[in-house]
Amino acid sequence: MDQIVIIGGGILGASAAYHLSGRGRDVTLIDRKDSGQATDAAAGIICPWLSQRRNKAWYSLAKAGAAYYHELIPMLESKGLETGYRKVGAISIHTDPEKLAKMEERALWRREEAPEIGDLRQLDEKETVSLFPYLSNRYSSLYVSGAARVDGRMLRDALLKGAELKGLKIINGSASLQKDAEGNVEVRIDGEKIEAKQVIITAGCWAGELARQIGIPIEVRGQKAQIAHMKIADAETATWPVVMPPNDQYMLAFPNGKIVAGATHDDEHGMNGKPTAGGIHEVLNKALDIAPALSDAEYIETRVGFRPFTAGFLPVIGKLPDASNVLFANGLGASGLTVGPFLGKQLAHMALEEEVEIDVSNYAVENTLH
Repeated sequence: MDQIVIIGGGILGASAAYHLSGRGRDVTLIDRKDSGQATDAAAGIICPWLSQRRNKAWYSLAKAGAAYYHELIPMLESKGLETGYRKVGAISIHTDPEKLAKMEERALWRREEAPEIGDLRQLDEKETVSLFPYLSNRYSSLYVSGAARVDGRMLRDALLKGAELKGLKIINGSASLQKDAEGNVEVRIDGEKIEAKQVIITAGCWAGELARQIGIPIEVRGQKAQIAHMKIADAETATWPVVMPPNDQYMLAFPNGKIVAGATHDDEHGMNGKPTAGGIHEVLNKALDIAPALSDAEYIETRVGFRPFTAGFLPVIGKLPDASNVLFANGLGASGLTVGPFLGKQLAHMALEEEVEIDVSNYAVENTLH
């Protein structure tokens, strides 16, 4: 049987399923709906070009991921699927004009290879507030027209629905792995074997436990993130840009007055999915510092997710050692929605033994073994 089984239904697994379905293989996706999946909580900022992260392999992947949206979204929308994606631009705010100038210089240089960046403009305090009216008037900004925001849940669901239209089967349950006498990996749900010529593990922070079932010591950890959702009454916010402050926080708007602010970066408390007073205090304190008018916004909910990181702090993709029929991808961290759809497409290429669009040696699975 040529069936491909994907374990993990976040953005990465959903993308792999979408790109594999309809390619002459039976495709089944298994997901146990763990609370805290990164895709469920992620804010959805598509703007990697301003990052000061120096790792060239990470930036190459993030840049390709952002560019791929220009191909993916029209495909999904042509099927009538709602993706939650919109190119709204971004404003990187600061009180130091020199730092904004250096940021613009870096973005202009990167735009030579990433025209998706679009227009770049320096905005004064008044122009900045005009784009996001709830901001403090002390910030000027760099505006990036090509930036976008996306609703992670909606995009994942659109990919899965699109895949189902092409024959994908979805099973909600807990998968386990074991090796047969020939060393091939088998998939079971509740003790029942599921035939699989190829297995793809895209289980985020829970992937390590699956790999260990077949004797492969993969190190994957979850970084807890808490994100605040608010609502502004009588405001149409659908076109407001993403706000990128000089700290490690962000703010973005969705239609109907919805404002999302985040996020914490908690490496201390493991896989505890409960929101905490300290975490929400941190998020709101930073949000209200840059946008004090949000103090009157209605507080809707806290979302908690676990960003998956590998030992090298880079995404990894490829075959598992000593498990020739298993592909593995993980470690997207905070860039899951930027990178996930594109990396899922590469998983599909690998499963079908087609040429991939990245230098996989930069993202070798062996880098995360311990």
